[in-house]
Amino acid sequence: MENYDTMLGTIALTMGASWASGINLYAALLVLGLGGMTGSIDLPPDLEMLANPLVVGAAGIMYLVEFVVDKVPGVDTAWDGLQTFVRIPAGALLAAGAVGDVSPVMEVATGLMGGGLAATSHFTKAGTRALINTSPEPLSNWGASLSEDLAVFGGLWVALNHPVLFLILLAVFIVLVIWLLPKIWRLLKAIFRKLGSWLGLVNRQAAPGPALTPETSALDGELTGQLTRLSKLHRDGTLTDSEFELAKRQLLGG
Repeated sequence: MENYDTMLGTIALTMGASWASGINLYAALLVLGLGGMTGSIDLPPDLEMLANPLVVGAAGIMYLVEFVVDKVPGVDTAWDGLQTFVRIPAGALLAAGAVGDVSPVMEVATGLMGGGLAATSHFTKAGTRALINTSPEPLSNWGASLSEDLAVFGGLWVALNHPVLFLILLAVFIVLVIWLLPKIWRLLKAIFRKLGSWLGLVNRQAAPGPALTPETSALDGELTGQLTRLSKLHRDGTLTDSEFELAKRQLLGG
């Protein structure tokens, strides 16, 4: 039973660290480093360096930088773009380090899973924040940023103290992301297309219809003429409303 609990704790820490790093890497490093420094978290050997005062101090400074930058509309999206090259590799390294003493193959596999999970949470955050930036008021950015920080702190606490609950919540998160990311991507494409049209970077021409052949052009002209004659008969009173509608449906093949 003890081995089972240890295994669940390791899995939760591995997934929790990589998931949190995709949202706010420096908050995750700060939580793990302070926990290791105070002895409240038993860090795996490969992550014990996080408890070094220099690492904790650097993580704290970068967390303060991100805390400010993450609340400025537009700047937060640029910051997320830069952090793509930091959060995802760091998530892979944290996962590989948290898994403990395993074979090199298992360590690489865990790193790949951790990097994938960090990428998932990172792109979900970045896409959501880009949509929020379409709103002119800054309160939504502040609320989103504070919610993300609380999610990281709370998520890591749950992962460390209630691993089974964390893994259940993580599974729910992944299902929601699978449903949400395509919608975020479609909305972002529509926004960028609109911005491109405003800036003259995208042509506003409508998509071309099917090419007309002489035969189809002649048929369209004949159909238009017949509809015009029916309308004239209807206006003259020769055809009643019901007769006009019936004749029009028959002509159009309805």
